Amino acid sequence: MKDPTYEAGLAVRRRILGDAHVKHSLENATSFDQDFQDLVTRHAWGDIWTRPALDHRTRSLITIAMLAAGGHDEELRLHVRATRNTGATADEVKEVLLQVAVYAGVPAANSAFRVAKAAFEEMAKEDAR
Repeated sequence: MKDPTYEAGLAVRRRILGDAHVKHSLENATSFDQDFQDLVTRHAWGDIWTRPALDHRTRSLITIAMLAAGGHDEELRLHVRATRNTGATADEVKEVLLQVAVYAGVPAANSAFRVAKAAFEEMAKEDAR
């Protein structure tokens, strides 16, 4: 029997991050990190992102703020790119990063602006093709 929380999480993960990214992550999992992939899919995506009190746009912006504050640039880039699927706008991301500057520090926001700017530029180039 399939785990419904995992399956719901997998569907949301694919919707937010894109099927190609999720497929790549799952296909490249090894015995070393398979349990981690399962945990992320079940708990982050299945237990949290499926909760009805916050929409995906709001969760996206909160996630971007926390990743920026923590200096997690690789994940930040991924979630900035995911704004294509969450409905969060570049202006909203900018406002979140300004908030990060005040509450988490200018260095964290400086790095986050650099990462987000590059991600938005990549997306614009992709859209122009």
